[in-house]
Amino acid sequence: MKKDVTALKLNRFLPYRLTKLSGIISRSLAERYSRQFDLTIQEWRVIAIIGEKPGLTAREVGDLASLDKVNISRAIERLEKAGRINREVLPHDRRAFALYLTETGKIILSQIVPLAQNYENLLLEGFSADEIEQLDSFLNRLDSRADELIPHLKENN
Repeated sequence: MKKDVTALKLNRFLPYRLTKLSGIISRSLAERYSRQFDLTIQEWRVIAIIGEKPGLTAREVGDLASLDKVNISRAIERLEKAGRINREVLPHDRRAFALYLTETGKIILSQIVPLAQNYENLLLEGFSADEIEQLDSFLNRLDSRADELIPHLKENN
């Protein structure tokens, strides 16, 4: 019996599985914090990233959050209007600005972190400490490999 090389088995196709899993997890978390904190998934990502690395530019946050220019701009604009972040123009590049959480943004982040950590604990329930370390190692390796492939994929387009 000849194998159909044109058939893509999505249940075994890693990019599909990761995207699907990411979507499920993001939506599950978003349901909770969108009601409680009036945040979109994109806004939550921006707050989390700026909370961990204050002073990043919109481009840097967009790259870390895997958001395109339109989505990052909308999220930043909405967060700024809500008083959750502020921008400071960079002295060496007057067109760019650094992003910082306001006190309100810091309070929201401090309230969301336990919810996110609890959700992560629920997801990983039933995994041993060694399995969690392995998972983290595999994800780090996949992340690095995906970064390595970016120039190769651009060459082929």
